[in-house]
Amino acid sequence: MKFFARTLCLLALISPAQAADLRVLSSGAVKEAYVELVEQFTKTTGHTVETTWSSTVHIKDIIPSGAVYDLVIVGAPEIDLFIKTNHAKAGSRADLAKVGVGVGMTSGMSADVSTPDGLKAAILNAKKIAYSTGPSGAYIPVLFEKLGVTAQVKDRLVQTKPGVPSAEYLRRGEVDLAFQQVSELVHEGGIAYLGPLPEAVQNYTNFSSAIPATSAAPDAAKALQDFLAAPSTKAIKQKHGLVGGPF
Repeated sequence: MKFFARTLCLLALISPAQAADLRVLSSGAVKEAYVELVEQFTKTTGHTVETTWSSTVHIKDIIPSGAVYDLVIVGAPEIDLFIKTNHAKAGSRADLAKVGVGVGMTSGMSADVSTPDGLKAAILNAKKIAYSTGPSGAYIPVLFEKLGVTAQVKDRLVQTKPGVPSAEYLRRGEVDLAFQQVSELVHEGGIAYLGPLPEAVQNYTNFSSAIPATSAAPDAAKALQDFLAAPSTKAIKQKHGLVGGPF
């Protein structure tokens, strides 16, 4: 709390004349915690923040296109690629939080997925299984290999469209089991959120940030980046299914 108070005091020293209009492009996986933190940031600094939410698939196309943003938030591999290809400023990477994969079912259904055996049973009993096009989805084939269920479920898999949460497929009755980042599933209504994958087979995505080469306000963007990465934000991140950084 003392560190958080000091951070707010430092931000308060920024005068209105220095206030900037920031544009942020972000993955939806950090949305709930980000919104709460950015509200504090804008009230204290006088900066304004306009945020565009998108999928990892689309962000990988948007930043190289030259679109003007002051901060981009997405998985660390994508951030590293943006920096390597000069689409983000060298040395501007800052890790914000990590998040594991969660499991959801159709509303009214239940299963114990707290152990690998319980998770395996839930997967084998499912008629249709949804997984995302983002980082959590990239891990699902690996998860099935670890559990030894790849052959049994290969004809039951539904990969979601970019930007469409797997929970939407549950609500529409198109699947009865779904995987997505914990921070996204935990806030979804109209489904049964079962919890995270068992730690023995869990996979974490490190969500990071960088200042795009197109940024018109890199100093203000760095102030926002530092605020979001501060250790004092850990409790808010955990409340929303994220594991607080920095890393």
